[in-house]
Amino acid sequence: MSKNKNNHAIWNTRIKKKTSGIFLKVGSSIVVDKKLYREDIRGSIAHVEMLFRQKIISFQIKNKIIYGLKKIEKEISKNKFEFDTKYEDIHMNIEKRLFKIIGDEAGYMHTARSRNDQVITDFKIWIKSATKEINSNLIKIIKTTLKIAEKNIETVMPGLTHLKNAQPVSLGHYLMAYVEMFLRDKKRFTNNMESLNENPLGVSALTGTSFNIDRNYTTKKLGFKRPTNNSIDTVSDRDFVLDYLYCCSVCSMHISRIAEELIIWCSDGFGLIKLSDKVVTGSSIMPQKKNPDLMEYLRGKTGSVYGNLFSMLTILKGLPLSYFKDLQDDKEIVFKTHETLINNIKILDEILNNMTPNKKKMLDLANTGFITATDLADYLVKNHAMSFRNAYQKTAAIVNYAEKNKKKLHDLNLEELKKIEPKLTQNVLKVFDLKYSINSKKSYGGTSFDNIKKMILKYKKQL
Repeated sequence: MSKNKNNHAIWNTRIKKKTSGIFLKVGSSIVVDKKLYREDIRGSIAHVEMLFRQKIISFQIKNKIIYGLKKIEKEISKNKFEFDTKYEDIHMNIEKRLFKIIGDEAGYMHTARSRNDQVITDFKIWIKSATKEINSNLIKIIKTTLKIAEKNIETVMPGLTHLKNAQPVSLGHYLMAYVEMFLRDKKRFTNNMESLNENPLGVSALTGTSFNIDRNYTTKKLGFKRPTNNSIDTVSDRDFVLDYLYCCSVCSMHISRIAEELIIWCSDGFGLIKLSDKVVTGSSIMPQKKNPDLMEYLRGKTGSVYGNLFSMLTILKGLPLSYFKDLQDDKEIVFKTHETLINNIKILDEILNNMTPNKKKMLDLANTGFITATDLADYLVKNHAMSFRNAYQKTAAIVNYAEKNKKKLHDLNLEELKKIEPKLTQNVLKVFDLKYSINSKKSYGGTSFDNIKKMILKYKKQL
């Protein structure tokens, strides 16, 4: 082997002039895609094992390549590997190092494949692993929320529409709404694994290969369900990236919603929760301040995740088939999104574990705004054979009377109620009790205490 033969770019024989400095800078992706080294080595080992099984390379060459690849994996994991931007990406950095370790036999490793199918294989394996990590963290946040909900089944608070008091609910039920959101996120990520489970390895640059390869073998070896069906589509496809980024965006939106909820709840105007000093910050000028900065951080980071999804959509919108350099940015976009989402889930879990509901303030707020008016309308329908629209009008008149006389509904006596609806009896007064109202909502998915207990038990068993 001639001296320094493999210290040049792989296309050096064809392209004679030295790459310009600026192109070398922007064309290299090693700073980003070195994160894929484990996946790249795993894919290469499966590939050379397949090449040997198909009698394309010898037993000795297969073993030498695998020995070299495992040595490289140890070097990288122990930070003893020197990445070189001259070799552009993780694939060529590993290949060049393999030449140094085992010599010319390293050249057999790239038989019947291209970096085009290689990088998609690496990337899919990585996203599968990342998806499992996100789901694991989602399970943790769901369990935390369930734990808080279980402690607050009988904590009464106002349910809001338009940020106005609407009907009384249990705080446990309110929190269980976010459990539903995070469960949908988990399901969304799980469903996305199906599109990730098609093996790209073996389609080569875009046409497949003339070598007698066995794509079913590498599919099984790498944990995929089936090989991809069309070689051109395979190298140009980034739908699986969009699916992943979309899942991250929806999950981030849910995190942002609960963050906004908690910001409102801990504001001085509401005062429904207290936050531990562990999850607040102070002011540089106002000594009294305790600010919900972490929740604001979560709300803000959602914009970054959305931006990453739209960046990828924009990159793809004008690309003909098949592979183009535009697609190089996909990994950085996904890596940043994943890091942000994992961080945000962990932050939210920390916030929830350092949040205390102000039960008295919640109850006081629930006792304002004529919050049991709908219960009165329902009572009139069930007990006095009224249509709901008629009952609605009667109830609105009672609310107007209470408002005019500066009274709450539960402060009205029977005589006052009978001025508007003479049929009413003493039995009607129970509908103004907040816990009675909550427990009357027994329809499936409703806020009654028994319903909440059953749902918490259901999800505890599922998890």
